[in-house]
Amino acid sequence: MRFSELSEQQILALAISNEEEDSRIYRAFAEGLREQYPASAKVFDEMADEEVRHRAMLFDLYRDKFGDYLPLIRRQDVTGFIYKKPLWLVRPLGLAEVRKYAAEMEYETARFYRKAAEAARDATIRELLDKLAEAEDRHETYAEQLQEQILTKSARAEEDETARRMFVLQYVQPGLAGLMDGSVSTLAPLFAAAFATHQTWSTFLVGLAASVGAGISMGFAEALSDDGSLTGRGTPWIRGTICGVMTTIGGLGHTLPYLIPHFVTATIVAVAVVVVELCAISYIRYRYMDTPFLAATFQVMFGGALVFLAGILIGSS
Repeated sequence: MRFSELSEQQILALAISNEEEDSRIYRAFAEGLREQYPASAKVFDEMADEEVRHRAMLFDLYRDKFGDYLPLIRRQDVTGFIYKKPLWLVRPLGLAEVRKYAAEMEYETARFYRKAAEAARDATIRELLDKLAEAEDRHETYAEQLQEQILTKSARAEEDETARRMFVLQYVQPGLAGLMDGSVSTLAPLFAAAFATHQTWSTFLVGLAASVGAGISMGFAEALSDDGSLTGRGTPWIRGTICGVMTTIGGLGHTLPYLIPHFVTATIVAVAVVVVELCAISYIRYRYMDTPFLAATFQVMFGGALVFLAGILIGSS
C-alpha cells in the first residue's frame, strides 16, 4: 500500500512497529560495539531504551483509540517507505559507519513523516504525522545529548584510537604485507630475466607471471592464516583479497616499464619505479606501524637492494 492510503489506525500501527524495529537495531549496534567501543555501546543501549519508551507511549495511545488488536504493518509493507540495509548484521561493526547510520535513520524517518503529512488530506492524519516527525526530531536531539554526556573527549579519543588500530589490523597490515612481498620478492626474477635475455617482452612476461603468482599465493596464505575470530583482524576473504591485490600491484609496478621496447630505457624506468615503491612502503610503515622513518627506510631499502642485486648477478651469470 501507499503511505497516503493508510488509515489512522494503520499509521499508528506502523509507527509502533518502527519504534520496535529501531530499538532492536540500536540494541544490535550496542552488542556489536560493546567489546571494542564500550562508551558508544552504552549510547546505543540508552537510545534503544528510549525507543522502547516511545513504543509504549504509542501503544497506549493506540489501545485507547482502537483496542488491543494491533495489525502487523512494517516498513517493507508500505510503498516508498525507508529501506534500511542490514548494517547491524555486519561484523565487525565500524564505529563511524554505525554513528552515521543511526543519525541518518532518525533524520530520514522524521523527514518521511513530515513529507507524508504535507501530502495528507485528512487533518487528523496530518496532525498525527506531524507529531511523529517531531518525536523523531527529539530522538535525534536525544542521541546528541547522550553522546555529549557519555562520549567524553577522552572516551571518544580512546575509541578513535581503537578504530585506528582495527583499521591497521584489518586493512593496512595485509595490504602492507602484500605490497612488500610483491615489490621485493619479484625483483629477483624480473631483473634476472632482464639481464639474462635483454628482451623487454620476455622480461615483461616473467614479471607478469611472478606478480600474478605471488598475488594468488599471498592472498590464499593470508586468508588461511587467521579467521579473525580471536585476533579481530576481520574476515579472511577481505584480508586475503587485499593482500593478494596489493602483492600483484607491487610486482606489476616495476614490470609494466618493460612494455617499453627499448631495453635500457625500460630498465631505468623500472629501477625508478622500484625506488618509489620502496619509499612508499617505508612511509606506510612509518605512518601506520609506528616505525621510525629512517629505520623503516633503511630496512626496506637494504632488503630491496639485496634482492635487486641478487637478480642482476644471477641474470648476468
